[in-house]
Amino acid sequence: MSQDHLDARRRQILAGARACFARHGYEGATVRRLEQEIGLSRGAIFHHFRDKDSLFLAVAEDDAATMVATVAENGLVQVMRDLAASAHEPETAGWLGSQLEVSRRLRTDPEFAARWEQRSAAIAEATRERLERQREAGILRDDRPIEVLQQFLELAYDGLVLHLAMGRDAKDIEPILGLIEEAVRRRAQ
Repeated sequence: MSQDHLDARRRQILAGARACFARHGYEGATVRRLEQEIGLSRGAIFHHFRDKDSLFLAVAEDDAATMVATVAENGLVQVMRDLAASAHEPETAGWLGSQLEVSRRLRTDPEFAARWEQRSAAIAEATRERLERQREAGILRDDRPIEVLQQFLELAYDGLVLHLAMGRDAKDIEPILGLIEEAVRRRAQ
């Protein structure tokens, strides 16, 4: 098999697994359900991933890498926009599901939490670097430490995840996201 074919197969597995974990949670995503959602046999799936835990971690890492890239380019508020926009679309709602499952496992699985710390640090670092660039460009308010603004944005993100997890509608969330952006921007003189 060519590398392109292997990469495409890996993306197929991750997309199907993301949807399965989102729909059924980690425990409910049985191997049979994963096979059905992905459209491949367990042998094909676990040829690429050691076990279900490795598969879930790969999904979460893939989501974290996407999040880091979005934060670095457009900021954490854009991640919130993307999450809100995708929350009720079946083909992309898996991102919210994986975020919720990561949150649950962080609280209940110390081994997972230790493994996840590195990914979480990458997201935090991308957020901090973006805020520093914005401050240097004169866009970010300068009356608060960057760490405080970063924590504010992270809390807003966590609140949005909870909001969506509770089944609340996100269609009218843009004015709130605009308010969050205004809160961290430098005020016009």
